Amino acid sequence: MTGGAAESPSGSTRPVEGPTRSTRPVEGPVGLAIRRRRMTRAFAPEPLDPELVTRLLDNARRAPSAGNCQAAGFVLLDTPELVGRYWDTTLPVERREGFRWHQLLDAPVLAIVTTEPGRYPARYGEPDKVATGRDTADRWPVPYWWVDAGAVAQNLLLLAVEEGLGACLFGPFDHEPALKEEFGVESSRRLVATIALGHRLDEGSPEEPGRSAGRPRRPLTEVVIRPTSGPTRSPAD
Repeated sequence: MTGGAAESPSGSTRPVEGPTRSTRPVEGPVGLAIRRRRMTRAFAPEPLDPELVTRLLDNARRAPSAGNCQAAGFVLLDTPELVGRYWDTTLPVERREGFRWHQLLDAPVLAIVTTEPGRYPARYGEPDKVATGRDTADRWPVPYWWVDAGAVAQNLLLLAVEEGLGACLFGPFDHEPALKEEFGVESSRRLVATIALGHRLDEGSPEEPGRSAGRPRRPLTEVVIRPTSGPTRSPAD
């Protein structure tokens, strides 16, 4: 089965119909935040109100969580000293000359989204869940600790839009071990993504777009699969 069309038992396909660019978007604040969300790579160094940051994180964590494991969390870097240590670890001074987005480093807050994979098999080993057979990590075909952490990250990005802030998500990648050591993060936690938060520079300030910014959005006919009502293969298969 491929995106954009569904194969029927006879081998025929039917196209997936979907909205075009002119279709009226979803109304309401969430729909507006989704459409307005962009990655900000040029920040003003102006600090953020600590109470606002706390409110953002408290609301962002209220995301779907398999078994209500609540395994997602944050490492909050919200002082110039902490933020500086992050960049010294991941982008040493001698490498910054060739870095394209120097003003990304001016973001006053970095929130590292984390997850604790071990919470999932432990939770699914409890009496009300053990029958699912998910009480060891290898029994999870889709590792939901990454899925749930992604939902938390998206929440934080959308909340930043709602508060009129800029945000940029990027991965720690190979720097994860060094960051965990630098900030004393428990071995049980994995670092999923870093989200820079802060006020954008003035609208008139130039901001170089990312290399992927020019890629067109895939048409909905490639994204949504609408299967036919009958089975696509016989039970014998």
